[in-house]
Amino acid sequence: MFLLQAKDTCYAMQVSESGYLCHVYWGKKVRRLHPEEIVRKISRSMSPSTDGRNLAFSLDNIPLEYPSYGNSDFRNPAFQVQFYDGSTVAVPKYKSHRIYPGKPALSGLPATYVENSEEADSLEIELSDDTAGLRIILLYTAFRDRNVITRSARFQNNGSRKIKILRALSMSVDLPHDRYDMLQLSGAWARERHIYKRALVPGMQSVESRRGASSHQQNPFLALMSKDAGEKSGEIYAVNLVYSGNFFAGAEVDQFATTRFFMGINPFDFSWILGSGEAFQAPEAVLVYSFEGLGGMSRTFHSLYRERLCRGKFRDRARPVLINNWEATYFDFNSEKIMRLVQTASEQGIELFVLDDGWFGNRNDDTTSLGDWTVNLRKIPEGLSGLAKKVIRSGLRFGIWMEPEMVSRDSELYRAHPDWCLHVEGRERTESRNQLVLDLSRQDVCNYLENMITGLLTGAPVSYVKWDMNRNLTEVGSSLLPHERQRETAHRYLLGLYGLLEKIINKFPNLLFEGCAGGGGRFDPGMLYYMPQIWTSDDTDAVERLKIQYGTSLVYPASAMGAHVSAVPNHQVGRMTPLATRCRASLSGDFGFELDLNRLSKSELREIKNEIDFYKKIRELVQFGILYRLRSPFQGDMAAWMYVSDDQKLAYVSCFSVLSVPNAPIDFLRLDGLNPDREYTVTSTGKIYGGDELMNVGFPLPVAEGDFQSWDWLLTAFSN
Repeated sequence: MFLLQAKDTCYAMQVSESGYLCHVYWGKKVRRLHPEEIVRKISRSMSPSTDGRNLAFSLDNIPLEYPSYGNSDFRNPAFQVQFYDGSTVAVPKYKSHRIYPGKPALSGLPATYVENSEEADSLEIELSDDTAGLRIILLYTAFRDRNVITRSARFQNNGSRKIKILRALSMSVDLPHDRYDMLQLSGAWARERHIYKRALVPGMQSVESRRGASSHQQNPFLALMSKDAGEKSGEIYAVNLVYSGNFFAGAEVDQFATTRFFMGINPFDFSWILGSGEAFQAPEAVLVYSFEGLGGMSRTFHSLYRERLCRGKFRDRARPVLINNWEATYFDFNSEKIMRLVQTASEQGIELFVLDDGWFGNRNDDTTSLGDWTVNLRKIPEGLSGLAKKVIRSGLRFGIWMEPEMVSRDSELYRAHPDWCLHVEGRERTESRNQLVLDLSRQDVCNYLENMITGLLTGAPVSYVKWDMNRNLTEVGSSLLPHERQRETAHRYLLGLYGLLEKIINKFPNLLFEGCAGGGGRFDPGMLYYMPQIWTSDDTDAVERLKIQYGTSLVYPASAMGAHVSAVPNHQVGRMTPLATRCRASLSGDFGFELDLNRLSKSELREIKNEIDFYKKIRELVQFGILYRLRSPFQGDMAAWMYVSDDQKLAYVSCFSVLSVPNAPIDFLRLDGLNPDREYTVTSTGKIYGGDELMNVGFPLPVAEGDFQSWDWLLTAFSN
């Protein structure tokens, strides 16, 4: 038996007498287990046995750790392969294992990490199908001071004939009953990561992406919740995939009311050929168990991702307040207009200017020039370097937007290399936003992009790059891959992207990279490994952002969420919201602006300057503090959350009222995460409350006078 011990969590497996790896337990740490009472052999009608000596042993009703299909388990398999004779029955059994301190990296893939070997212990279990020459190495890591277990699988062909992988999930675990609700983060462009919860029923319930990106529509995250679970209590079993492409995740309830929980690369339109001696690495799945509800789950994910997924100079560094010119100017700008915006931004205390789409080629709209990454001298006659130096002299750092993965038909790059985009010969090349996708499964394309980006970033004093991807993948084929490997293209695209990003961030360690994919279409742990923050959504409406940011916070920390103040009426939904509410919604992440400051009144500019000054005082608290969600915008017209410092001496509370209520009742907002034995001063009023009073009685809320109102409070603790 294998017993993995994390902070307050343990995870157990056992090898059966016939060599199958069985799942025993995942949950709150226990001192002792009786696996024979958990992995019970019960004779059931219509469940065939794999053991002629023990007819009660059937894989159909045994909890398994990495199940296959074809020899008595009829449930959803974790993997499936096809052998040279066309058969798909694989029977991997335990062969060996090794245990060692620390955590290894995954070849070519992003993953969580440790900074010293004492932080975690790793277990590798080798399963072998000797008949076919197939080896599967299951890698587990248990973090000693976190309630985290990570899992992945590596396939190796030790035989002399090719093996085709048809399915290679990263994790599968069989839970003992079906009394769970399944929680997912779903939505659409400009409406990402809304929270949906449903009870499990017999059969399959799943979420997936087939878009070539983790997608706006679904996030590679699922949680199973006990029926009594909520924000502060109850059991949560959660999985997040460290991958930015097509994924498949779900729960299957079988005839005996047990639940198979799984996640990995989507088997839809996927296969991978393993030649003799070759290996295939599946992405990492992060498993988090919480007995303190969704809040406990979130805080585990947040600290792990901030400290052991994000990397580089900006991992632990406060992020700058920025202004992006996109919604201020769209494509209609020149250097004079940009500098007027920069000058006003500097006067308000903004620290970084980001030049968005339209600075290159003949890019005056979205029909042309992607791929031609040379500055448009008609708009910027002094060149990118000249403009950057002017911005820097004004007191701001300089950043740029780029979309390296894409190409326009109307571009010099496409005319020179029409075969460099994803395409299927003889088929129409589908466009989205008037653009095609470069084939990053090709090394020559990745080499070209590396050289182009290197030249661009060394030619101007750039401090920040917003890396965008504004369409999903269609006609997913590559002209360099043979016909039998075409279904590898989508995964090879991701490997090419990850390899390119690794080279770029190592060449430019002092740059802050922000991920983007039409907003939040690739907001996943895979991208956070390379870019410590991501543009959360193209929807900048403050009211919609309450739901987007609340849902995103279930898994991802505030330091990862780009959040900007924009103009009203909002450009996405047309809503009019007060400037204070727009600012307070954006203060809950990496604070920035996306509007023309020169169209604002003097009083509005004063308000913005005050908000920026305030944010600079609390930004490390917001970006790196401990989050407590207090009211859900999915359960009423109120939203509230707070950030608490590690020492519980400082807290920042935000509260939002969407629609005002006539003759509203008196309401108290109960806070969380404070020290009950300390006294806290509300800095805006000087009033003093006990931590126990604020958490058990609550903070009295003002009555909203109008729609879309908001309030915030900064609390400072002192000792008697």
